[in-house]
Amino acid sequence: MTLRIHDTATREVREFTPLVPGQVSLYVCGATVQAPPHIGHLRAALAFDVLARWLEARGYQVIFCRNVTDIDDKIIRVAEQEDNPWWVVSERNQRAFTHAYELLGCRPPDVEPRATGHVPEMIALMQRLIDTGHAYAAGGDVYFDVRTDPDYGKLSGQQPDQMRGADDVTDAALKRDPRDFALWKAAKPGEPFWDTPWGPGRPGWHLECSAMSMKYLGEAFDIHGGGIDLVFPHHENEIAQSESAGFPFAQYWMHNALLGVAGEKMSKSLGNSLRIEEILKLARPVELRYYLGGAHYRSVLEFSEDSLAEAAAAYKRIEGFVDRAAEALGDPGDPPSAEGNLPLSFISAMDDDLGVPAALACVHAAVRDGNTALQAGRLDDVRASLTQVRAMLGVLGLDPLSEPWTSSDTQSERMREIVGSLVQAILDQRQSARARKDYATADALREGLEKAGIVVEDTGGASRWEIRR
Repeated sequence: MTLRIHDTATREVREFTPLVPGQVSLYVCGATVQAPPHIGHLRAALAFDVLARWLEARGYQVIFCRNVTDIDDKIIRVAEQEDNPWWVVSERNQRAFTHAYELLGCRPPDVEPRATGHVPEMIALMQRLIDTGHAYAAGGDVYFDVRTDPDYGKLSGQQPDQMRGADDVTDAALKRDPRDFALWKAAKPGEPFWDTPWGPGRPGWHLECSAMSMKYLGEAFDIHGGGIDLVFPHHENEIAQSESAGFPFAQYWMHNALLGVAGEKMSKSLGNSLRIEEILKLARPVELRYYLGGAHYRSVLEFSEDSLAEAAAAYKRIEGFVDRAAEALGDPGDPPSAEGNLPLSFISAMDDDLGVPAALACVHAAVRDGNTALQAGRLDDVRASLTQVRAMLGVLGLDPLSEPWTSSDTQSERMREIVGSLVQAILDQRQSARARKDYATADALREGLEKAGIVVEDTGGASRWEIRR
C-alpha cells in the first residue's frame, strides 16, 4: 500500500513520493495572531498534526515547519484600538494559540518561524524578483508584477483576466496593474517598520511564507498545507513569487475544508467564532480533538453542540474499553508502536488521503471485538484488541493511556468535571426536595455536601456552590 493524497494543484489524488527517500518536508501556514484562536483554527492544526503522525507511522522522518504571521494590517488595527504596542497583541495571541494546540494534543512543529524574524530573507527574495523583472518598487512599496507570470492562477484555476484587483494597499495607483500584489508595504506614520533598500516598511502577507519555507525546508520541499480559504490569493501568490524567482517550491498542496456554524464559514468577521475556552465547557479536550479530527479533512464540518456531544459519547465508548481492558490485564504496557500493530483496513483508510472516518470505524470495530473478549474472559484476545486499538489511537493522537491525556493537569481537570457533575446531581435532588416541601431531605443533602467540604449558597431561587477554602 502507498500513501495517496489529494493535490490541490493537480485536482486529483496522487501517489505520494517524497523528494528525499525516507524524509518528508512539510510547511503549513499558521495563524495570523490578531486575536485568540477559535475552533476553526484548531481544525486546521489537527488535520496536519494527523498528517505528520501518519507520515511518521509510515516510517518517514518528518520536518515540520509552521509559521506565525506576527505583523500585518489586522494586528496593527487591534493594537491601535487597544492603545497597545503591536507586539503585545501578537505575543499575547501567539501564546493563546500555543496553549490551544497543547490542550488538543497537537505536537509542536520542528520550527515555528515568525515573520518579523525573517526580514533579511524577504529582502533577498524581493531583490531577486526585481533583478529578474518580476517585481518593482513604487513609492516605498514593492509589488509583484502579475503579468510577468504566464502561469498565474494555476493553483486556484482562475483566469488572470477575470480576477479583481488585489485589495492590499490604500493607494492602488502605485501599481502597474490592479492585480499586482504587495511584497512590501511602505511604513505609515506610527506604524512598525524595518529598513530596506526601498525605504522603511513592513512585509506583505504573501512574501513571508515563501521566504521562511525555503529557509527551513529548501528551495524545493514536499508538502505545503493550509486552509482552503488560503488557496487564493495567499498560496497562489506564494507560488507566483517563488517560481518566478527560479525556485521549484512545493511539490504537493493540501488544503483542509473549513468549519462552519449554521451554514456559514467560521470567521471573526461573521461574529460567530467559537473560542476554545467556551467549547471546553461542553467537552474535554480529547473529546474536542476526536470531534474536530474525526471528519475527513477535506469535508466541511458544521459545528453544533449535539454533534459535539455525539462525538464525546463515541470517544467515551472507546475510552471505556481501554480502561476496562487495562484493568483486566493489570498492566496495559507502554504505548504500542504503529509498526506491526495496525490492522490492514486502518492502514488502507489512512493511506487513502487520510481517511480518518474509515480509520475510526476500524477503531470501533476493534473495540467491539475487545468488549466481546472481555465479557468472555479471553484475556489474550483482550490484549490483542487493546494493542490494536491503542496503536490506532496513537496515530490519531487519541490514546487515553498516553500523553498528554495521562498528565496530572488533564487528570485534575477531569476530576473537577466529575466532582462538579456529582455536586450538581445532589443539588438537583435538593431542589426537588424543596419543591415538594421535603425540607428535612433538602437540609440533609446540604449538610452532606458541607461535610464533604462543599459550601452551598442559595441566591434568588438558585443554588451556587464552591469548595471550602
